[in-house]
Formats: sequence, structure tokens, C-alpha cells
Amino acid sequence: MSMVFAPCLTETAAPTTHAEPAWSPYDNNGGTCVAIAGEDYCVIAADTRMSTGFSILTRNYSKIHQITEKSVLASSGFQADIRALQKNLDARHQIYQHQHNKQMSCPAMAQLLSNTLYYKRFFPYYAFNVLGGLDNEGRGCVYSYDAVGSYERSGYSSQGTGMQLIMPVLDNQLKSASPLVLPLQKSTTPLSEFEAVDLVKDTFASAAERDIYTGDAVEIVIINREGVRRELMDLKRD
Repeated sequence: MSMVFAPCLTETAAPTTHAEPAWSPYDNNGGTCVAIAGEDYCVIAADTRMSTGFSILTRNYSKIHQITEKSVLASSGFQADIRALQKNLDARHQIYQHQHNKQMSCPAMAQLLSNTLYYKRFFPYYAFNVLGGLDNEGRGCVYSYDAVGSYERSGYSSQGTGMQLIMPVLDNQLKSASPLVLPLQKSTTPLSEFEAVDLVKDTFASAAERDIYTGDAVEIVIINREGVRRELMDLKRD
């Protein structure tokens, strides 16, 4: 005699899964950088606030790094990657000095920075850079980059979390001719050194009102034929 077993009608509970936050090797520590090139000077500026999320890690962190006597790098993004990039450039520049018995020019440093970023394109430095200084003829030059090394020379540039607030002001005040227009026009801006510094202070004071990652103070570096000097201006601290 055959026996028939009825199927079990009880439901089994589905296994519970706990969603864990995805880990990322990157962080964005915020901050804003600006550079303006003039006929015989270059102004590079960055704020001093370093944040993560809605927390301020420090209010007095310099985002500006001087590589040579005529080249200064300002960077926004993940500060651990930025520090590694700065050490890499310093080492490469020291090797260059030993081999050539002179410092690297700003245009040469711009190409080296591009090559360094492109070499890491498959696991890039999370750094958004502005390189400023004087070229071989003593004119101001500004180079802006993306994360994998694409760059261009211009009369002014901005990077970082406040870029969307600052670039419209710079475009309005300093808009230069397109590099596609022939004959080529000078990339430097018509402002005097004092006017450029004043404009940088105004743009940072404005950006700090809206960008929570920009604030506390702005560090300004001016490069001209006389050398390098620094200024510091307080910004909002809330």
C-alpha cells in the first residue's frame, strides 16, 4: 500500500541580509583653488579648511605646495593622494636638478605633472590641480588639470568644491580669447598684480558664503620677478 505525503505548506523565512556601506579608497576633503596669470606675475590661492562629510578636520591646512622657485601647485580633492603626488613631483624634480644642474621651468613642470597623473590613470590620484608660475620669458602662466593628466594653459583657472561659484566671476571679469582663434592671443590677464589679488580675495569671500567646504582663511601666493611672497586673509569660520 503506497503512502502519499502532502506538501508542506509552511513558509520558510528568507535569510536576512544586512546592507553594509560600500568601502571606497577615496575621500573628498573639499577646498577651493584659484590661479590668475598676469604679464609679469602669477597669483595662486587656496582656502585652509580640510573637511570630510560634514566634519571639519582642521581649519589651518595649506593646499599650496611650492615645487620650484617659479612653480607653485595648488590642489583640491583627497589630501592623502595629493600629498603622495607632491612627494613624487619633489623627488622627480630633485633628480632633474642633479642631472641638469638647474631647476625645472614651469612649462616643463606642467608636462611632468601631466605625465605623472596619466601614469596613474587606472588608479588615479583623486586630486584636481592648478599649477601656476612664471614661464621662460617671465610671463605668468596657469595650467589646469583633470584627474588623469589632461591639461591646458590659460590666463586663470579654478578647481575644487567652490569652482562652480568662482569660475563665473572670473569668466565675467577676465574672459580671454579662445586658444582656437588665430592668430594666437596672449593667455595672460590684463589686471595688475594688486587688482588680481583683490579679485581673488573677493571671489573667496563670496564662495565661502555658499560652499561649506571652503572657509576659515585663504592663503595667497604671489610669484613675480622679485620672488615669492604670501598673504593670508580670514574667511567665514561657520
